[in-house]
Amino acid sequence: MKKSKILGAITLISLLTLGLFSGCINQKIGANGTVYFYNCGDYIDEDLLSKFENETGIHVEYSTYDTNEIMYQKLKSTPGSYDLVIPSDYMIQKMINENMVEKLDFNNIPNYKYIDNPYKNLSYDANNEYSVPYMWGTIGIIYNPDIVTDKVDSWDILWNEKYNNKQVIMFDSMRDSLAISLKKLGYSINSTNPDEINKATQELVKQNEIMDPLYYVDEVKDKMINDEAALATVWSGDATHIKLENPKLEYVIPKEGSNKWFDAMVIPKDSKNKKEAEALINFLCDPENAEQNVDYIGFSTPNKEAFNMLDDDLKNDKGAYPTKETLDKCDTFIDLGENLKLYDDAWMKVKTSN
Repeated sequence: MKKSKILGAITLISLLTLGLFSGCINQKIGANGTVYFYNCGDYIDEDLLSKFENETGIHVEYSTYDTNEIMYQKLKSTPGSYDLVIPSDYMIQKMINENMVEKLDFNNIPNYKYIDNPYKNLSYDANNEYSVPYMWGTIGIIYNPDIVTDKVDSWDILWNEKYNNKQVIMFDSMRDSLAISLKKLGYSINSTNPDEINKATQELVKQNEIMDPLYYVDEVKDKMINDEAALATVWSGDATHIKLENPKLEYVIPKEGSNKWFDAMVIPKDSKNKKEAEALINFLCDPENAEQNVDYIGFSTPNKEAFNMLDDDLKNDKGAYPTKETLDKCDTFIDLGENLKLYDDAWMKVKTSN
């Protein structure tokens, strides 16, 4: 999630929504109702929310979360509190399996026709019943060529002692960082083999010992823009934003392969304002609105008409829109079910060694 994936702290409005206003979610605040929208931090151009309110009379009560897991726990603990969320692929699969999302009425989402075919019938929602694609991308390495003199084409560079002492930034995200280590060793990012996960864990522990990396999420953007680190693992959309601010930086998807992720809009089970939420989904699928959103966020769009509206430089950017050959080496996260505990235990070992 992203993931920009990009995750900010929970805002004051979030606290108000969850606390003082939690008992008022049935009230129609807007002229035509309200959508309680729970999203990753900085993952929408908020001017679009004002535009939606002006066009429809539907009020948007907007709040943010840091990670898919925080969102999941909040929905579990306060069912019926939200009308729209934007989880990542593996979390959507988990929520569908646990009956936590509503089937969509696509009669209310005619702009779904603009979603391009490669982004439909994906593994997490094979029949396109529960979700509408929002953004997609990869994870990779962004680096400063003024500092990094070695060729950057492999995850191995993140273990090169030439760039130790806080010059490397890793994801402060369990599955993303473990995915890098698993790919480095030639394993699947969805491995449930305890031996493979242990070896990937030891690689990250070793990295902590010899490299002393920093673990960040949103902070990576300012660090790289300000030339305060040599290399960083980033989501592709963050890379696009960073490169706009500091054009000398380069983004690569390592040759071992990477994660190809998808975020999509879903309506939580027992939503009080389902039609209003579908109206907002439809609004965000309008090509003009989708293009504005992509321009703000920087991630790759699944909306074919919005893509056609992008500048040629962005459409031809292989970091934002990689070749099929590159994408064929990338895997999508799946819900690991009970095997997720293997990753929880592994991540605890990694973080306590840092």
